[in-house]
Amino acid sequence: MERTNFFNQIAQMNFTGDLQITIKKGAESNWIVSVLLQNESCGDNAKHLIVPCTLRGTAQELDEDFFATITSPLEMASGLMVNMESFMKQMEEAKKNSAIEKEKSEKEKKEKEGKDKKFQEAMSKSADLEKEHKYKEAWTALPKIADFPEYNEAIRKRMSELEKFLAPSLFGE
Repeated sequence: MERTNFFNQIAQMNFTGDLQITIKKGAESNWIVSVLLQNESCGDNAKHLIVPCTLRGTAQELDEDFFATITSPLEMASGLMVNMESFMKQMEEAKKNSAIEKEKSEKEKKEKEGKDKKFQEAMSKSADLEKEHKYKEAWTALPKIADFPEYNEAIRKRMSELEKFLAPSLFGE
């Protein structure tokens, strides 16, 4: 059997990703070969616009020109996808480091701290009123769930703790 060195020639090509080769028998003695490079690490959807390199010819013509024809386009497509991914990562890094993003992040942090402080103050006031046996006022002083949905469970738990003191007793205790 004749040696083709097919995989050695592929190994010498410079590309990143998965090489998909489809071979189809065409009319008469012609063959249709489609070569597409996929790079899943590239997050840019523009990579889907890259079309496969399609070759048509006899087995002899493809044997003679296959690698000479696909090497340059494949390496260009590979470089493009690698550059697109690198560009996207750099853009994301620039966005994170931008003054506007830092300012926005600081603002969000301050707002959260202020909201957390309001929540803690309301819970503390409720606890103080409970110590004074002012259960109805303690229940009323609790923060509203609509204002603090992230503390939903804590507020509901505290409400149920206070409600046992608010329930009317049949024995007048």
